[in-house]
Amino acid sequence: MAQEVIAIEGGHPLRGTVRISGAKNATVALIPAIVLSDSPVEIYGVPNISDVDALAVLLKELDCEVKKEGDTLKVDPSHMNNTPLTSEAVDKLRASYYFMGALLGKYGEVTIRMPGGCYLGPRPIDLHLKGFEALGATITYNEEEGTYHLKADHLKGAEIYLDFASVGATINILLAAVRADGKTTINNAAREPEIIDVANLLTKMGAHIRGVGTDTIIVEGVTEMHGTMHEIIPDRIEAGTFLIIAAAIGERVLVQNVITQHLDALLLKLREMGVRMEIVGDSILVYGGFTDFNPVEVTTQIYPGYATDLQQPLTTLMTQAHGQSHVIETIYKERFGHCAQLNKMGANIETGDACCYVNGPTPLHGARVEATDLRCGAALVVAGLMAEGVTEITNVYHIDRGYDNIDRKLIALGAHVSRYMVED
Repeated sequence: MAQEVIAIEGGHPLRGTVRISGAKNATVALIPAIVLSDSPVEIYGVPNISDVDALAVLLKELDCEVKKEGDTLKVDPSHMNNTPLTSEAVDKLRASYYFMGALLGKYGEVTIRMPGGCYLGPRPIDLHLKGFEALGATITYNEEEGTYHLKADHLKGAEIYLDFASVGATINILLAAVRADGKTTINNAAREPEIIDVANLLTKMGAHIRGVGTDTIIVEGVTEMHGTMHEIIPDRIEAGTFLIIAAAIGERVLVQNVITQHLDALLLKLREMGVRMEIVGDSILVYGGFTDFNPVEVTTQIYPGYATDLQQPLTTLMTQAHGQSHVIETIYKERFGHCAQLNKMGANIETGDACCYVNGPTPLHGARVEATDLRCGAALVVAGLMAEGVTEITNVYHIDRGYDNIDRKLIALGAHVSRYMVED
């Protein structure tokens, strides 16, 4: 059986300018949030990724009118119906669970399949469900069909405490609470920039929200929400990935459309490794060609700590550091599928319990490797650009879920990248 691969001929120095697209992790929550409106919403800066396509399918299943023109998404939910979301589109991304909160908030009822997405170890939605129950929802799970049914005769504001500062749970509870009756307080809320972006859209639609960006969010429910226009923030994970690429194989690369404070933790680690960078407005200039990298220790944390989504790409750069680097994963403890793939390319990485040790420097060579998840795919792209020879990356759909036109952007910088079909 044939499958598509991304093929990278490594060793070609990169130079030039790359512009970062809208944030994937904000977009996948903003799109479900639109259904809370009673009139059309336009979103600008929408990345060209497959997750957006999957969400558009779900919107159409709800009888919303959807138009995508370039990086603009126009959605009219004024004639939508609360149809059960049980198609295969739900399985294509984990963020489909945001329709739980949005439809529960608008209609007081939702039926949806268990969401899909990358496997990164157990990722229960208990915190989401606990929040919905606090707001008055009754939840049943049909094991035979694999569907959740949430119903509330009347959503009422509540005091909610999250046992873990979960981004998904914070957003999902926020989506349900904005149209609940009375005040909802979310304690130990996550503080990621993507949550702020979603709250900004909801506020433009008529929601009353305070405290976003802190660990306590207060929502005063409203009965109606209306259409608006909104521009998505830049993708800090895409930006971080290109900064790592520039450090690894760049000569002089300018990364544009960046909110630099969103990347403070990564920038500190890159500087600790010895990477030379200059911040110029909303851009970061990386001076590559440096090869004497220092080893570092990274512990992933909730924002503003080091982002788990940038752990895997940075691991690739660690293979070129002089000494042993150490990664400790506190968010998704099984997020080390990339290590075995990098070892196929010549890396020397040992994995432990929710951690890995990267021994360097080791020269990398081309090989056929598998993107086991989205950010593993990004790590392998970094490796392929650095390696001697040709690297073929399979399961490219993972990469396409989160990176907007990554082939075109890399080619514009001077990379040798192509796609073709191969036999398994």
